[in-house]
Amino acid sequence: MIVKMKHLDLLCVSGEQEATLKALRGLGAVHLDLGAANGVATAEAKGAAADAEKAVLLILKTRETREAVEKRPHDVAEVLACDEERTRLKAELEDLKKEIRVYEPYGDFDPALARKLLDLGIELGKVATLPDKLPSRRLAQMRRDEERMQNRINILSDKIAGTDEHAILKRFPELKDRIEFEAAKELMQREGHVAVLSGWIPEKRTAELRAAAAKGGWGLLLRDAAKGEMPPTLIEPPKLFRPVKALFDGLGIAPAYDEADVSVPFMCYFSVFFAMLVGDGAYGAIFLAATLLGWWKTRGKRSPLAKSWLVMLTVFSLATVGWGILSNTWFGAAIPGCRTWPTVEWLGDATYKNMMLLCFTIGVSHLMLARIWNGVCMLPDSTAVAQFGWAGVLLFMYMVTNSIVGIFNGIPGWGFAVFGVSLVAVFGFSVKPSELKEKGAELGMLPLNIMSALGDIISYVRLFAVGLASVKVAENFNSMATGLVSADNAVWLNCIMAVAMVLILVLGHALNLAMAGLSILVHAVRLNTLEFSNHKGVSWSGYAFNPFKKN
Repeated sequence: MIVKMKHLDLLCVSGEQEATLKALRGLGAVHLDLGAANGVATAEAKGAAADAEKAVLLILKTRETREAVEKRPHDVAEVLACDEERTRLKAELEDLKKEIRVYEPYGDFDPALARKLLDLGIELGKVATLPDKLPSRRLAQMRRDEERMQNRINILSDKIAGTDEHAILKRFPELKDRIEFEAAKELMQREGHVAVLSGWIPEKRTAELRAAAAKGGWGLLLRDAAKGEMPPTLIEPPKLFRPVKALFDGLGIAPAYDEADVSVPFMCYFSVFFAMLVGDGAYGAIFLAATLLGWWKTRGKRSPLAKSWLVMLTVFSLATVGWGILSNTWFGAAIPGCRTWPTVEWLGDATYKNMMLLCFTIGVSHLMLARIWNGVCMLPDSTAVAQFGWAGVLLFMYMVTNSIVGIFNGIPGWGFAVFGVSLVAVFGFSVKPSELKEKGAELGMLPLNIMSALGDIISYVRLFAVGLASVKVAENFNSMATGLVSADNAVWLNCIMAVAMVLILVLGHALNLAMAGLSILVHAVRLNTLEFSNHKGVSWSGYAFNPFKKN
C-alpha cells in the first residue's frame, strides 16, 4: 500500500534552528524538499563533497600507472594540491620538451656567450650554425630542468597514489549529512523571532512528532494534502514482496501518491519475465551461484538494501532455473532423454505456437488483472463497470491475437457476445452523464484505445522472441566450438582446437549472458511499467519518500 502522508508546518524559536534540525534529523520521519536549497552554505557543503569525490577518483586513476606504494592518510586538500601542482608541472614540462626539440640540433652551446659575441659585432654565422632566436639557457640545463620536473611529478604522483582512499570514503556519509543539514537550515524561513519549516510525514508517525514537539517546544500544523499538492510516495508492500522497493529505487521510479502500489504483481510477473527472457537454466544457475556468493560475502555486514537485492536475485535466479527445467534448455542445449517430459514436449513444439500461446496468455492475465483491480477499487461507483468491460475487451483481443497467428481456429460465438457486452460497458460507463461536458472528448478516443489493446497483448510475444534468440545464439556458439575438434586432425592440432573451443564457449556464453541481462532491463521493465501500468493507471510520476535523517 501507499502510506498516507500529512503536510507539516513546524515553528520554532529562531535561535534554536540548529537544535531543532538535529532533533528532527534524529527522528528520521520528515521529508523535506532539500533540492530547492542553493545558498552559499549548501554550495560549500556540496563543494566539499565534490572535492572528496574528485580526490578519490584521482587516487584510483593515478594508482593505475604507478607501482605498489605504501598507503598513508593524506587529506583531500593535500591530494588536490598535489594534483594542481602536478598539472602545472606537466604543462611546463611539455613546453620545455618542445623547446628542447627546437634547440637540440644546435648542440650544447652557451647562449650567454653567443649573445655577448653578437653584441660585440662578431658574425657567428661564419663559424657556427645558430638559431635565429637564442634560448634562455644551455641545452644541458634544459635537460637537467626536464629531469628535475619529471622527478617532482613522479613524487607527486606517488603521494597521490599512496593516499588511503578508504579514509576519505568513510567521510562521505558525514559530507552528505552536512549538505542535507545546511539545505534544511536554508529552507527554514525566518519571520522575526520565529523560524518555519515545511515538509511531509507519514500519518502513522505523527505521534512521535508530537512528542518531539512537546519536548522541543515547537509549534505544529498537520493537515492532509491539499488539491494540487503532490506528497512523496512511501510504499509498504507485504513483507514477502518488500524487496521490490530496491528495484524501484534502482530504476528511479515511484508511483504518484494518489496511484496504486503495484509491488506484488510487479515482482511476480517480473520473475516470470526474467526467467523467459534469459531462457536458459544454466544461466539461471550462474546467477544463483553469484547470488549465493553475495549472501556469503556480505554475512554479518549486510545492509537492508543489499539484502533486498539478494532476495530478489535469488527469486529471479530460481525462476530461471525452473524455466530451464520446464524447457530443458542448458547452455543452449537439451539434456538427452528429457524431451519425454510433458511440459518440455509441449513447450518444444516445432511451430512455436504453444510458446506464443503461453506469452499471449501471460499478457492477457497481466492486463486483465490491472482492469479488474481498478474495477474492484472503484466499487460501488458506476465507472467500475467500464473497468470490468475493459477486461472483457482484452479477453476478446486475446482471442483475435491467437486467431491471427493460427493458434485458434477462429473466434467462438461466445467471444463476440463478451465483446458486445464489454463495448456497451466501456462506452456507457467510462464517463458519467454529469461529466460529459468536461470529459466527453475521452469517448472519442475509446475506439483507438480498444484497438491499442490488441497491440498490448501482441507485445508480450517479445518474451518468446527474445528468449528464443538467446537460445539460438547459445546454440550457434556451441556449434562453432564443437566443430573445431575432429577425428581427422592430428593430436597436437586437436589440443590447440580444444583450447580454442573452451575460449569460444566461455566468451560466447558470457556475451550471451550479458545480452540477456540487457534484455531484462529493456523488456521485463517495459511490460510492467508501460503495458501493465497504462491499464492500471500508474504513471510513475511520483517521487520517493526520503526522510531527513542522519546517514
